[in-house]
Amino acid sequence: MELFEPRREDTLMNKKILCTLVVLSVIFAFPIQQKSQAAAPYYEGKTINIVVGFDPGGGYDRFSRILARHLPRLIPGKPTVLVQNMPGGGSMTAANQIFNLTKPDGLTIGAVNRGLVFAQLLKAEGVRFDMTKFAWVGSPAVETAIFVTRADLPFKTLDDVLKAKEPIMIGSAGGPSDNLTQFMLLLNQFVKINMKVINYKSGNDVALALERKEVDGRAAALIAIRPQIERKELRLWIRGRYSVPEIAHLPVDEDLTTDKVGKTIMSLRSSLEGFGRPYLAPPGTPEQTMDILRDAFAKAVKDPAVREDFKKNNFEEDNPFVPPAECLRLVNYILNQPASIVKEVDKYIKF
Repeated sequence: MELFEPRREDTLMNKKILCTLVVLSVIFAFPIQQKSQAAAPYYEGKTINIVVGFDPGGGYDRFSRILARHLPRLIPGKPTVLVQNMPGGGSMTAANQIFNLTKPDGLTIGAVNRGLVFAQLLKAEGVRFDMTKFAWVGSPAVETAIFVTRADLPFKTLDDVLKAKEPIMIGSAGGPSDNLTQFMLLLNQFVKINMKVINYKSGNDVALALERKEVDGRAAALIAIRPQIERKELRLWIRGRYSVPEIAHLPVDEDLTTDKVGKTIMSLRSSLEGFGRPYLAPPGTPEQTMDILRDAFAKAVKDPAVREDFKKNNFEEDNPFVPPAECLRLVNYILNQPASIVKEVDKYIKF
């Protein structure tokens, strides 16, 4: 019998085919392996810390704890979310920590006072951050300042308040870096309300001081005082530019002065209310990671369970999510004011 002996060129061809098949198998198998390895979400098994720049019990703290309860199920990987309090300087301590000393890995988010923008504008002592360089999550709320007094005081009309002979004792938390304190200082300067501002450690302490009648009034966001309003313990007098239907009837601060400089400064302060509760991360946090956080926060404000939790805790339940681009637009609007305006602001808001 005659044996078949493959030709040399056939042998070479078979080897080439075999090599090609091996290469193709590796090529097609590798993406599958890669996909399997990448399937675990970034946040799986991790812990996110929300650093609140105020004492426990205040509005920023309670708001953040509500978010911490619900964010795990809204973030792929279901991480643990904890709240850490770091009070000091109206949240300046927390802002400095996050900006300078915190790893940009998406595992730390700061909840700081919107009024810190003014602290940066005026080059306040202790500012070691740049609000434009944080990685912004955004703001899950828009808020406005409201000037209120105890209902048991003799003031029946706004005119009575404006003509008060004795100083109205105002409770404040956070000092000059606090946006609500700035609101009251400007009312004193440009609307000429006779007042004396007394500083407390937290908004919770201010609320207790009002209850004990240690102070006559305060500035507050609506969400912080709704229970007292419902119990008719407070009278509402003046608000900032942003509004909701419940307080739309109140006069706006800048409309109560004829001073052009005063109107300008008051409008600048009000613009910060456009991102009522800013949340931000260290500079350099990867954009892909930030997108995960932003998406979770945006979902949170629309989530029925979160809204119900807000309602139970006397917060506004119908909160908009203010995206980072809008937050930064407002921040830059403040920080890019001409030197002449900055000089005027510095006269009336002292750090």
